[in-house]
Amino acid sequence: MKKKHVSAIVVLSILLLNGSFTGQNPDVPSTREMNLITWQEFSRFVPEKIETVLLPVGSIEPHGVIPNGTDNLAPQAMSREIAPRVDALIAPTLNYGITETMAAYPGAVSVRADSYAPFIADILRGLAANRFKNIIILNGHGGNTAALKQAATTVSNQCRVRILVVNWWSLASEDTLAVFDQNGGHAGNNETAYMQAVVPEHIHPEQYDPEMAVVNPVGNAWYAVPVAASILLYEKGQGYPTFDRKQAEEYFRRVNDRVTNLIQEIIRKWDKAGLYR
Repeated sequence: MKKKHVSAIVVLSILLLNGSFTGQNPDVPSTREMNLITWQEFSRFVPEKIETVLLPVGSIEPHGVIPNGTDNLAPQAMSREIAPRVDALIAPTLNYGITETMAAYPGAVSVRADSYAPFIADILRGLAANRFKNIIILNGHGGNTAALKQAATTVSNQCRVRILVVNWWSLASEDTLAVFDQNGGHAGNNETAYMQAVVPEHIHPEQYDPEMAVVNPVGNAWYAVPVAASILLYEKGQGYPTFDRKQAEEYFRRVNDRVTNLIQEIIRKWDKAGLYR
């Protein structure tokens, strides 16, 4: 083979590898999802160009007249929306969680806390071993919170990795008040609106009855297992689903903006303090 032909092949190979020939930006991965990216492309981006990974976690449990998988679908959609803004890859969603008090409802699946905590810790260790500096857990289910905090603390100290646990519905409480002019609830106005923006075809207002809701007890006033309803209001007379499309779109945007801003702020603070660089 002639020398000039060999040179042309080498140049073409380089162009294909860095994405120039295909029109792909060499500084942006072809996909943000770890499920879809190849190991070769992953190695070119992490950690030299991408230091952050988003880990959506949730559960399967009843949510009024919206999907049983709301706690998974919400942080998953959130991850896809914000990943380019925080320059992150997205780890596969952990679709099962700790939901013992709702396990009696059709379609619910609960994982024991003593199984969940070490499992999530191993996932975090695996992400740290792949040299991500920032692991952002986007949690969609309150029952996971204690185990996530425990795992985050243990793995951060062990692996010298920075971990942020975000309970989006709590973080977005101001947005709930701004959009609906009242507080929210489990499968209430806030979660229902977010899911309406994500999977409108799987929202079923025709099945809705206000009697499906119960107000969460104050303090230790009472405790019921199974929970008495699949819509759990934070305050009496507030938080019922509205099924309003415009509210859903506004809420979706505001929540994603708030989560993005928090992640960016925490990473800036970590960097300024020089932690685990």
